[in-house]
Order: sequence, then C-alpha cells, then structure tokens
Amino acid sequence: MDDLVVVGAGPYGLSIAAHARAAGIGVRVLGRPMASWRDHMPEGMYLKSEPWSSNLSAPGGRHTLAEYCAGRGLAAEHGRPLPIDVFSAYGLWFARRAAPEVEEVTVTEVTPQGDGFRIRTAEGPPLLARTVALAVGVMPFVRHPGALRELPPGHYSHSSGHRDLSRFAGQEVAVVGAGQAALETAALLAETGARPVLVARRSRLNWNTVPQPLERPALRALRNPHSGLGTGWRSWVWSELPWAVRRLPAPTRERIAATALGPAGAWWLRDRFEQRVPVLLGHRLHRAVAVGDRTRLGLTTAAGESVVLDVAHVIAATGFHPDLARLGLLDARLRAALETVGDGGTPELGADFESSWPGLFFAGLLTAPSFGPSMRFVHGAGFTAGRLVSGVRRRLGARGRPVGPLGTARPARAGAGHPKTSAR
Repeated sequence: MDDLVVVGAGPYGLSIAAHARAAGIGVRVLGRPMASWRDHMPEGMYLKSEPWSSNLSAPGGRHTLAEYCAGRGLAAEHGRPLPIDVFSAYGLWFARRAAPEVEEVTVTEVTPQGDGFRIRTAEGPPLLARTVALAVGVMPFVRHPGALRELPPGHYSHSSGHRDLSRFAGQEVAVVGAGQAALETAALLAETGARPVLVARRSRLNWNTVPQPLERPALRALRNPHSGLGTGWRSWVWSELPWAVRRLPAPTRERIAATALGPAGAWWLRDRFEQRVPVLLGHRLHRAVAVGDRTRLGLTTAAGESVVLDVAHVIAATGFHPDLARLGLLDARLRAALETVGDGGTPELGADFESSWPGLFFAGLLTAPSFGPSMRFVHGAGFTAGRLVSGVRRRLGARGRPVGPLGTARPARAGAGHPKTSAR
C-alpha cells in the first residue's frame, strides 16, 4: 500500500509530489504531465502571469522557471510575456528533476477501502493508498452557457478544447466571454485567418495595466505592492494570506472565490485584439439554434432589443465551475458524505487541505472557496504543496505509518507494497 497517491500531474500535483518525496513519503503520481497546458491551450498563447510568480514548488525554492529558461537561453523577465509552450516544457523539466516518475494512466475511480483508498485506472490493476491528494486541474469543471447545450456537438466547443485554431480559417466564429481566454482566443482566431466576433454580457472590457517595475521607490512599492496575483494590496492579500481567507465565514469565502480578480485581458494583448476583433458588448446569449451546418444565436441587449447572429461555430470561453458533483472519478457515496463550503459544491477543508473524510486531500480549483482566488493560479501551488504534505505526514502518523524526518524515507513494512502500474 502506498503512503500517498496524487491524482493529477499538473503544477499542483507535481508540486505536491516534489514536497512529498523530499519529506520521505512513499508517493506515486498518476496522470499526464501538464496535460491542460499541453493539450487544451491553442498554439500561440502566452502565460498571463509574470514568470517569477509562475514557479512550480519544490522544497528550498529549487527548479524555478527562471532556472529552466536560463539553461536554454530564454528570457524569463518581468513585464515580458512567456509562451505557454515554454511553460509546458518547464513543467515537464520540473517533473523529471523534482518528482517521482509520473505514471501516465487514467484514473477512473477513487473509493474508500478499509483505512485507506482503492484507486482504479483504465490501464492496469487497482492501487491501494493510505492517503490520496486529488489535484485534477480544471478540465472536469468546464462551463458552457446553458443556451448552447441543446446544440449538436459540432456547432460549439469550449476554449479549452482547441490546440490548433487554424481549422476555423475563413469562418465566422462567435467567442462568448470577456476574460483572458476569450480575448486571446479571439485574437488568435483573427491572426489565423478566421473572422471572430466577441459576445459578452459586460458593457465594457477590462484590461490589466502595464506592470510597474520590480525596483521602485519605497513609497510607490508600499502604496501598490507586487504579488504573485498582480499589483495592489487586494491582490497581495489573496496571494500571500490564503490561510487568513480560510478563517472567514463560508459565505464570504464563496463570494471572494466567485468575484475576486474578475475577467480582464492582459495588457500586451490589447492592441492585437482591438485592431482585429469586432465586439458585441452588453449582449446576453439566450438562444442557440442549429440551421444546417450554421449556428444562429439569439442575443438580447441591455436595452431589451433582440439581435440575431449567424456564425459557423461558437467557442465558449466561459471558464470553469468547481463542483464535486462533476468529479465523476470520486466514489458517489464518498462525495455525498463530504462537508462542503456553505451552500456550494466544493469541499470544506482543514488548514492542511484535508477534507472531512480522513486521508482525502484536495488541491487546485476546488479549494478556491476555502483558501481564496490564489488557488485558481499556478502561484497557489507553493502554499498548497507544503501545507498539504504536512497534513499527509500527520495523517500517516495517526494511522501508524512511520515517516522519517524531512528528506529521509523509512522503508514500508514487509508485504505492504502493491504492484505498480507501468508508466506509458
């Protein structure tokens, strides 16, 4: 039986695994490394966050994005956007150096068994684990506008469903949304020869400002501090004090998770977007109908007027909605037994990211209503990994599993091992 199985091999899963291995915990990582970044973002996208705030987390602050870039003659500079492909490659590099070998299997079920868990995969025999950390990323929580769900599948898609946008060259494409994904997808569509139009309920688009220099006079830095989530005191609080967010009442935490750091485009995207993409602001999508191979959208303006838009395809850049009910790999009875945050569908977590079911830990988007908006970004992986692994050590100790001092692993008891599935 393994001490810890991490389900998911994105920034959070890899960071947890790196800290667990350094702490002497027998850990296995299941999933495709950096899958969301490698498979679900169009070519040509850039990292919105600053390189210095986009590090995966290893003990001692090792294996940073800057270190990876420096070794390849790449620039990882403040105020200079970095291609997503570079960040994806960095994640794979981090995995090779800091984490145990990732097993590229698809987890289909996590079920309680005895004093631990049984993990089934599509590729091999089940695994047994004393503790489990679910770091499943965002893809289980894709959100589509209700009006689109009655359309045939070929008429609409989510922005996370495309690696190559060139298939839309010469076609009219409606992009629904007002955040970075919507704005950058629309700009990339235009640059690859499509004819996009942005449809948004908001009356105006928000754009981030050009970041201030890292080195500034002390008074300016005090008035408007830098943080991993942006500039300003509010962003600093979400970035640096997630433990304090958790102590707030549940309704307050839910509101913060839903509204803080709302939709906005990166400063470096604005010229590319405004020069190429027409917009329909203040338009609410209320109906979508397939007409042959075309899609007809019914829109309503803020003044109540009706507008019809006829396009070849609709891309919903409408984000992700964390909800345990959509986490199909988690045993239904276990899901139903978990305490949740307020009236929402996300797990209520302890200070170390453990759920109300002993030994079951969560990381990433599902934890935002517990710890705040930093959990929606790579930056939150550092806070999460250290705290969560401390919780795993405590839980293993409570169950009688000896774990050595940080950096030393004690061997498992004889006969306690479990056949390992092969990494593909």
